[in-house]
Amino acid sequence: MPRTRALRATPLALACALTLAGPAVARAQQVASAGGAALARGRTLFDAQCARCHGIEGTGGVGPSLQRPLLGRAPNDTALATLIANGIDDRGMPGAWQLSPNEVSMLVAYVRSLGNRPPEVAPGDAARGEALFRGRGGCLACHVVRGTGGVIGPELTNVGAARGLAYLRRALRDPGAELPAGPGISYAGSEHVRYLLVRAVPMSGPPITGIRVNEDAFTIQVRDTGGAIHSLEKRRLRALEKLFHASLMPSAGPAYTNTEIDDIVSYLMTLRGGA
Repeated sequence: MPRTRALRATPLALACALTLAGPAVARAQQVASAGGAALARGRTLFDAQCARCHGIEGTGGVGPSLQRPLLGRAPNDTALATLIANGIDDRGMPGAWQLSPNEVSMLVAYVRSLGNRPPEVAPGDAARGEALFRGRGGCLACHVVRGTGGVIGPELTNVGAARGLAYLRRALRDPGAELPAGPGISYAGSEHVRYLLVRAVPMSGPPITGIRVNEDAFTIQVRDTGGAIHSLEKRRLRALEKLFHASLMPSAGPAYTNTEIDDIVSYLMTLRGGA
């Protein structure tokens, strides 16, 4: 959520977070009961600290949608307060060490209030959208849905629960919009870093364009559009470009009408996990 640097969850850090979480939970319950100004303050904190990743009003963005009554990593207020204070290091979410317990409590109460909102209503036809997704769109060539599909792009089995309508429309029209805009922009472990597009030019042979799988000081591994992984020594490359704000996925804008895009979004919103 917050835009501070991520810190690793050492035992001492976790103990501190748990110590802070107790008072924060009690205050969150008081804030939720009081409502009004306290919840407004929680929204102000959310807009400043969390909306960049989770979207305005928690509709989802780089981070998942929070407009649902049950959050997988935070099933209760204690877990949510701890998560806010400590972050999720392997998902690129930094901890809110700069917030006081009272501020964490206001955030907890505001985030919980988001789960009480009615779900977004998708305007399209999900059945038509599924036909486009599986047929003309060829989306399963890159994306997995319920165990079927390709491995180049992110899995979409739970995308309807994790992302909102606005994010999904934007992702279809401008697939690179949520990808890295430059070096140092993304948190380690985030979706941004996992789908960075690169172009490697070997000393001999054709250029290789694809998704960076792994990289260290001496080598880089790249998955190409066919799914093959190339392990390359940097000293044997003529050039290595990191294509920030770019995606292998083509924009749906030129090929699909607004109605068809709404249909695809409606289908994606039905994908909420399960078989």
